[in-house]
Amino acid sequence: MSSNGFVDFYEALQISPNADAETIERVFRHLAKRYHPDNPQTGDVDHFRVLVDAHKTLIDPEQRASYDARYQQGVAQQWSMVEEAIGCGGHEGDQVLRDRLLSLLYVQRRRDVLKPSMGNVELEKLLACPQEHLEFHVWYLKEKGYVQRTDQGYAITAEGIDYAEASRALITRERLIPETAGPDAGPVGIPSAIGSEPSRKDV
Repeated sequence: MSSNGFVDFYEALQISPNADAETIERVFRHLAKRYHPDNPQTGDVDHFRVLVDAHKTLIDPEQRASYDARYQQGVAQQWSMVEEAIGCGGHEGDQVLRDRLLSLLYVQRRRDVLKPSMGNVELEKLLACPQEHLEFHVWYLKEKGYVQRTDQGYAITAEGIDYAEASRALITRERLIPETAGPDAGPVGIPSAIGSEPSRKDV
């Protein structure tokens, strides 16, 4: 919910940045009851305070306009986090999406070990993945023991970190494998045909 000191009030309330005042009020009342400190089952003082701050800011037009300006900067910071987690682009497939999801949670845990969670709305936005698809991938990673559910969303586990680091090490090794093999192959990762001088018999 927070990154580098930025608190996403829209994420806290689980609403769209385009939500109207009526929606903000309705969602706030629902979540406030759930996380109120007096609730013995789901009470959470810290989360409740964030909800109150979010409601106070977003329900007031002037405060919301000021916040939205900072919100855009916060979104930009989140995208830099995506680039750090992905490290590459242009690939498709469920496995790649799960790896990206796990990488996001890995980076979040590494950046703030005390607040390692990311919520559904935030993950949907950063991964450009619909909720119904994201739920499948989260379910799979939870079953594998790589991800755990928290009050604020999802967080990577120690087992998930081991898997992510092992996968990254494997990709690094594969990138070092030469494209050709045999006596004519050049140094590892550098095909002999690139930049080589013609032999005498080719002249």
